[in-house]
Amino acid sequence: MKLSTVAFAISVSAVALLSSGQASANAQLAASLCDYVAADDKSRIRKKLKESRVKLRNIFDGVSCGGNNLIRHAVVNNAVKSGTFIVKQMPKGALASNGDADWADANGHSGSEIIAALKTRAGI
Repeated sequence: MKLSTVAFAISVSAVALLSSGQASANAQLAASLCDYVAADDKSRIRKKLKESRVKLRNIFDGVSCGGNNLIRHAVVNNAVKSGTFIVKQMPKGALASNGDADWADANGHSGSEIIAALKTRAGI
């Protein structure tokens, strides 16, 4: 009976350890993407996504860079190459509904090339 209790405790600890490792990897991926967007390094963004075996559209909602999503972070940092790459990777419906165009208008970024690409792709 004690052996099964010990085995259960070990398995719970292993699951908790794996979960925290995954959370750490996700945080590192998000931090790297934020840095690469700010540096306008499209090729490193693509490489990091490929290495991590994730699609941008699947993680976009979970990545926040200083309170902004990746598109807004690109606009604020005038990272045109990175921003237009992100826009091209996102589904049109998601671009239309996320409010980035309204945010840009309200914050004085309506003339950004990234917002122009977003409006064209989303049909706004």
